[in-house]
Amino acid sequence: MNFAPTIEVGHPNSAVPATLQQFKVLFNELDKGNLSKLPAVYSEDIRFQDPLGSVEGLDALTHYFSGSYANVISCHFDFEEAVVQDSFATIPWLMHLCHKRILGGREIQVAGISHLEIRQGKICYHRDYFDAGQLLYENLPVVGGVIRWVKGYAG
Repeated sequence: MNFAPTIEVGHPNSAVPATLQQFKVLFNELDKGNLSKLPAVYSEDIRFQDPLGSVEGLDALTHYFSGSYANVISCHFDFEEAVVQDSFATIPWLMHLCHKRILGGREIQVAGISHLEIRQGKICYHRDYFDAGQLLYENLPVVGGVIRWVKGYAG
């Protein structure tokens, strides 16, 4: 037997698959020049958190991403299959990032996972989990060498 996922028409969570698709597209197009796309995916009362900060509200998220993307040369994500339960989704990803202030603009890769809550077709909660050391500290000239040495020593 072939079991296909079903979406109940009119069910409050029927928008979850479409919203997840919009989320993936958004993050592979997002840059400092098109943050106006955020309202298509996020609710006005969005609560966002990652290892570097947290904000509440769409205006605050736009400002946060404005700072985050200010020196980004390029950024794209390889998304894996999402795990969905009711209005919640968890989606693993691998970020490919080139940033003016990290490794002289050379690409780094950071693995992470996004935990999302979707209400009425919009993301109202978004928390990213990733190793901030892998993103930042390991790629700083002096500190990075020390952190990589400690990880090697501990592992």
